Amino acid sequence: MYRVSPFLRKFGWSLLAGAALATLWVNLFPASYYDAIEFRLADLPLPRWVSPIPISLTPLDLTSDLLMSLFLFVVGKELWEALVLQRGALRGPRTGVPLLAMLGGLIGAALVWLVLTALFQTAEEAQPFGGWPAPLGGDVVLAWLVGRMVFGANHPALHMLLTMTVGADIIALLLLGVAYPGGALRLLWLALPILACLAAWALVGRNPGRHASERRVQRAMHLWPYALAGVVSWIGVAASGLPPALGLLPILPAIPHADRAFGLFAQAEEYLTDPLNRLTHLMVRAVPVVLFLFGLTRGGVDLAALSPTTGILLGALWIGKPLGILLGGLVVARLLHRRLPPGVRPRDVMAIAVISGMGFTVPLLALERALPGGAMQEAARLGLALSLLAGPLAMLLPRRRRR
Repeated sequence: MYRVSPFLRKFGWSLLAGAALATLWVNLFPASYYDAIEFRLADLPLPRWVSPIPISLTPLDLTSDLLMSLFLFVVGKELWEALVLQRGALRGPRTGVPLLAMLGGLIGAALVWLVLTALFQTAEEAQPFGGWPAPLGGDVVLAWLVGRMVFGANHPALHMLLTMTVGADIIALLLLGVAYPGGALRLLWLALPILACLAAWALVGRNPGRHASERRVQRAMHLWPYALAGVVSWIGVAASGLPPALGLLPILPAIPHADRAFGLFAQAEEYLTDPLNRLTHLMVRAVPVVLFLFGLTRGGVDLAALSPTTGILLGALWIGKPLGILLGGLVVARLLHRRLPPGVRPRDVMAIAVISGMGFTVPLLALERALPGGAMQEAARLGLALSLLAGPLAMLLPRRRRR
């Protein structure tokens, strides 16, 4: 088991700093805050066959749609390596319990959201059976900060928590794009990321073979072809109606990577020189700024926005998701004769379930599409901020066990 890189700590504090500043700003000077994040930098006169709705560039959209694709590329890279590399976290029999727990958490959060919405939702703009993707995602960086305090710097349960959170975030955004596409879902545009991936792999990314020339080997190490493929891929994903923040993920299979995995966000990967890790190292330097801007533009919490939507979101995160994780990771896994990963005990899964009750980054991305604008989104954002209290609760659980 390899040590998790400390750069995740920078990610977490940058996100919290941006959200804290935004919350202070929106409660003291709300008009200037919304004017700033929604300021129209430029209008893009795109034809309707590219975008069915007019597009205006604002700090809010630039951060959420473009800059956050860098963060999700870093997160998606870890998931991709866990799936395909030797000793990857999602390869072999040890993947059963984390996968079942993750799926249980997704299903539990969606079901509790739908039940509570049917029972208690009073907002006039609420859609029947709508908004269920909002509580599905979690927060990788904040989960790591809390998980490290609960389990220690290199505990196997910390790696299980990261595996589940990364997978749930990607699945949540994909489900969001399918259920609530930007405009209409136009899958033909997905040919662009597919072609970009295939072209990058065929021209530079594929294994050059043992008898290839030195020039051919060096060509595969250049980064600009993959960056160009990423631009094309992002355009295709954004035009398709899926969340643009997912735009860089399709090119991951085309980029040469290391031969074996060292674990999710492993510190040892900082010394690797393959193109995928080199690209990630470049992005990691920018991600703290990206997350600060994301917290600043998306994380402003109106403390007066309390409504039934706040409680419904908290119920999905604090009741539905933890129960789903426990049922999937312990009960269903036991019925299917799946064993916990080495070093992980049932009480660790309970702590993971509590930590997973925190939802911030990916749910914030989901709010704009999953819920009507205005009061419902503000109430849900308050619920996401309150959900972070699950972190301190999880930090108390180990102390009670030691007594």
